Amino acid sequence: MSTAVRWSDEADAVIKGDITVAAAYLTPAGGAVVTAVAPCGLGQQDRGIAGFTTSLGFGRKLERIIREPRVALAYHSRDHGFSASPLFVLAQGLASVDLRPSPERLQAMVPQAERYVGKVAAGPVWDRLLHEYYHERVFVDIALARIVTWPDLGASGPMVVTGAQWPGPADPQPPPKGGTAPRIDVGKAAGRIAMLPHRLLAYRGADGFPVVVPIQIAGHDGRGLRLVVPPGLLPPGGRRAGLLAHAYRAQLIGLTTRVFTGWLEMGDAEAVYAPHTYKGFVAPPRKNLLLVSNGLIAKFGSWQARRQGRAGQLEELARGRARPGEG
Repeated sequence: MSTAVRWSDEADAVIKGDITVAAAYLTPAGGAVVTAVAPCGLGQQDRGIAGFTTSLGFGRKLERIIREPRVALAYHSRDHGFSASPLFVLAQGLASVDLRPSPERLQAMVPQAERYVGKVAAGPVWDRLLHEYYHERVFVDIALARIVTWPDLGASGPMVVTGAQWPGPADPQPPPKGGTAPRIDVGKAAGRIAMLPHRLLAYRGADGFPVVVPIQIAGHDGRGLRLVVPPGLLPPGGRRAGLLAHAYRAQLIGLTTRVFTGWLEMGDAEAVYAPHTYKGFVAPPRKNLLLVSNGLIAKFGSWQARRQGRAGQLEELARGRARPGEG
């Protein structure tokens, strides 16, 4: 039986309109990673499916999604998009990865993507440079089990749940063997986040689906970053969690992305996030420079994927997940 759920017209306007969303997936240790992706309007209200595209160059992310398909998308910003709705939308569901999309599916994506990120560059030089970026994409399709909306982008006020019942707060997790204290410089982490307007935290919910919520940073000390979050969005106790801070301009030019993993401790008085790992990405603020950067990154990622046989490995992993009695 399908777990997919249909959503409201207002939520559909958000899903079809946002230029970027926060995608969260789970780690083997029970944590969550949250990163920014461009859905380019992928969503079928009548079928209860949302999604995004990515590259085979991000094999680690794809492997984790195939192994543990419970994922979430947080539609958290209307900047440079096509919806005026104030809703914060959290979509949770089961992902399937189309590792070898048909030429027809890839071609149909071109005019759709152009609406969000601008005209596809064409010509002998561009065609060669951007071949992997445009034509060696994979699709992540998500059959939604639950849609949760809040009346504003800060996720304050009452939440409305459509689909599977909200499971309540998740239990605390055991601390990692390496301890819960920060493992990278907290002051530097705070500085990297300070100028970025969009900040989100992700953790594993009580039923295994990632939960993604907006946060603000109130300061930092030796224990970590002090978070400000609307009441009820974070469960009490400690747990692994991922943090995303990012900024972007129209057509996703001038991207700045900061991705952390770490330990969240929610006490009676405050929430503290101790960062453990960090990755960052800054894209050129000019369209042609961005395209050159994307093209070169995609070429290198595709070369690595072919060299390592990544597509075949991921397909074998996906077939293993589909066998009766497994996963």
